[in-house]
Amino acid sequence: MSYLVLELDFLPRFIINTIFIIVLIRGCYYQHSRNRPYAVSFMLFGTGVFMVTHLLHSADISMGFAFGLFAVFSMLRYRTESITIKEMTYLFLVISITLLTAVGPIGLLGISIINSIICIFAYVLETYFLLPLTQEKIIKYEKLENIKPENKSDLIEDLEQRTGLDIKYLNIDSIDFSNGTAKIRIRHKCHHRPK
Repeated sequence: MSYLVLELDFLPRFIINTIFIIVLIRGCYYQHSRNRPYAVSFMLFGTGVFMVTHLLHSADISMGFAFGLFAVFSMLRYRTESITIKEMTYLFLVISITLLTAVGPIGLLGISIINSIICIFAYVLETYFLLPLTQEKIIKYEKLENIKPENKSDLIEDLEQRTGLDIKYLNIDSIDFSNGTAKIRIRHKCHHRPK
């Protein structure tokens, strides 16, 4: 009887998990990063975590233990590869959605609402509606008199005139007095998503 209940509970939760993982990864992550290998990995990881966690749930495993177990597994897997903060965040969201759906103590409607909030929030943050879209460039600069702190406005004005960019932030990474150049990292506003 308990096996039948487990089977009846499994399918709707699996469908909800699959839908929200696809929405998160295809609709938010892949749409803006176009990184297919990570997108496929996230979807497979979410499916695998759901299967194992849902089966372990019948063995009275706690939510905290399940989350910790798969967080450790994910860190062990991805520690050998240089993974960006963005990919790490999406991996965390995939694990969160999957564990909530697999062993969450709330009903299917509550799970769907929480998963929807996560996906909507991720989508809004991926657009430049809340946070302006910027891009970073490194420039070699030869007018060393402008790199003095009191000449910062002159430096920004000169760089904007030369590059035609709307500079929001700059940082002087290094100065080479022998060559008479400085390496400057600028962050500028852009109107289209960098490729």
